[in-house]
Amino acid sequence: MNWEDLLAAFALYLILEGFTPFFSPAAFKRIMQNLITAPESALRNIGLGSMVAGVVLLYFVR
Repeated sequence: MNWEDLLAAFALYLILEGFTPFFSPAAFKRIMQNLITAPESALRNIGLGSMVAGVVLLYFVR
């Protein structure tokens, strides 16, 4: 892996993260308010699921 791959992946991450706030700011606000009130265990499970999905996707892509 080289730095260009890492920076390209980070750039794609930033693009994807910007979709919801740009196209639907009201929905983004609702999502953020729900995250504030969500229990920490639920947030940890979401984070774990996201990491596992990323590792699986990376395995199949590479």
